[in-house]
Amino acid sequence: MNLLRYCKTTSTFKAPIFVPSLLFILGVTGLGIFAPQTTETLLNSIKSNIFTNFSWFYVIAVSIFIIFLLLLCASSLGDIKLGTENEEPEYPFMSWMAMLFAAGMGISLMYFGVAEPISHYVAPLAENATQTEKVENALLLSFFHWGIHAWAIYAVIGLTLAYFSFRYKLPLTIRSGFYPILKHRVSGFWGHVIDIVALCSTVFGVTTTLGYGAMQLDAGLHAIGWMSDRSITTLSIIIVIVMTLAAISAITGVAKGVRRLSEINLGMAIFLMIFVLVAGPTIYLFSNFSENIGNYLSNFIELSFRTFANQPDKQDWFNGWTVLYWAWWVSWAPFVGLFIAKISKGRSIREFILGVLFVPSLFNALWMTIFGDSAIWIDQQTQGSLSALSSNTEALLFAFFDHLPGSTIASLLAMLIIALFFITSADSGIYVINNIASQGKENSPAWQSAFWAILLAALAIALLRSGGLAALQTMTLIIALPFTLIMLFLCFGLWRGLMVDSQYFSKKFAHGSSVWTGKQWRERLSKIMT
Repeated sequence: MNLLRYCKTTSTFKAPIFVPSLLFILGVTGLGIFAPQTTETLLNSIKSNIFTNFSWFYVIAVSIFIIFLLLLCASSLGDIKLGTENEEPEYPFMSWMAMLFAAGMGISLMYFGVAEPISHYVAPLAENATQTEKVENALLLSFFHWGIHAWAIYAVIGLTLAYFSFRYKLPLTIRSGFYPILKHRVSGFWGHVIDIVALCSTVFGVTTTLGYGAMQLDAGLHAIGWMSDRSITTLSIIIVIVMTLAAISAITGVAKGVRRLSEINLGMAIFLMIFVLVAGPTIYLFSNFSENIGNYLSNFIELSFRTFANQPDKQDWFNGWTVLYWAWWVSWAPFVGLFIAKISKGRSIREFILGVLFVPSLFNALWMTIFGDSAIWIDQQTQGSLSALSSNTEALLFAFFDHLPGSTIASLLAMLIIALFFITSADSGIYVINNIASQGKENSPAWQSAFWAILLAALAIALLRSGGLAALQTMTLIIALPFTLIMLFLCFGLWRGLMVDSQYFSKKFAHGSSVWTGKQWRERLSKIMT
């Protein structure tokens, strides 16, 4: 009783958000643990129906996000600051880039940088494609899934939350974006529902990432010979170590913990990328980068709106790749978007959009070219050695390094990068989950961060042991549908807020309300009196 009373008096948790979310999370996780096959079958059926009937909705929604952001960037609204008029950015540009990249894409690029281009190359979308077309389309589809569309999803959430938090002084939480629509009701029932959906989506997304991230680290240990057998015990130890470090970093705070880890990690990732560029077919990669960019830009509009409506034989591919990716990015949007908002105070809307949309997308394109084209080139030189492993995603990166000089050192560096990305993603996730559950309250006690770290680790380990991790991933993708609708409303709310902002600052004031400097006071007094 004393412990409960202590938690109640020192906690910043909001019961209408925290309690329903926790019950729902534990309920779904319980089904995944005790009835993994039945739960996965049921959830897969629901997901399949959603993807079949609402795939067009995902495509249209993500395209709307891009158009909306580009219009804001090109208009005079792009001059508006995410904060007061004279506020300076809280973090230097490179630190800002490092943090948003580490939270949004880091560990995923390590996981799929080789795997996705190889997958598209082995199973090309176009039938009877030539060898050249296979290579070009493999990188085109990888760019499409990891480029501007993904970052537009994150940017919509991040921009909306940053604007209403730093400009309107509202709590840094999802419901704040609905203030122009719901007004005072944003603090009531519907505000709680919005935050509950965001909280559950974030917990499910982070938990599945923990599971799959641990599997890749385990594959790396096995590849370099440090572990002879891959076991659940090893995965559990990896998760516990990572979450312990993430909790320490989260308690330390964003400015110290996440920022420093992100800067170090981005530096190591760039070093690894340069190593692959130099050790691989360098000139070929430079030439391909230019060609890949041109191919991506020339096909951008067609790709953005393509649904294969008249090609039923392509629907399975479309749902299994593009729609799955859009749903996955949306499910991560509350987590990544809120974190990006937190670190973007003081930047203009135009700077935010250009920075979030294009800088990480360009880096992703360079990464996919260097790793993806190198992997395909090696596969061609070795009679399909990497293609044979296309279904073993966790081990493919380390098999790729085996064909480069210094493979052991490269694998060790890759594992260190994955571990640090793992920690920064988990760290950011703990911060965001705690923020949503507290309705944006600052200065939460350290035990709350520890609580979420323990809960996330326990859920990931339990689901890995029971085989229920796939069910939780499917649940994450199901939640993405209602959250996509929420994001469309956020765009509308942001637009209304910006219109009020623009009207206020564009009004012409009377002479008497000019900023007082003490000069020409007689003329000013005369104007006031007359």
